[in-house]
Amino acid sequence: MSHDKLAYMANQIGRFFQSQKTATAVHSIEDHLRKYWDPRMRQTIVTQLREGSIQLDPPVREAVERLGTDKAV
Repeated sequence: MSHDKLAYMANQIGRFFQSQKTATAVHSIEDHLRKYWDPRMRQTIVTQLREGSIQLDPPVREAVERLGTDKAV
């Protein structure tokens, strides 16, 4: 799957949770990515964020950064 598509999908998930308080939204986005995304998709988006090659909305960025701190992304 293309990196642009992953960023688009992640930002769409973030928009779904945007009505929540920021901390709750970040947690919900992270939870969704952990539950429903394939581990390869999670690893790819974490890597792309670290490389600075994708644009993520702030709550999504924070959720993906949290994914990156876990050894079992």
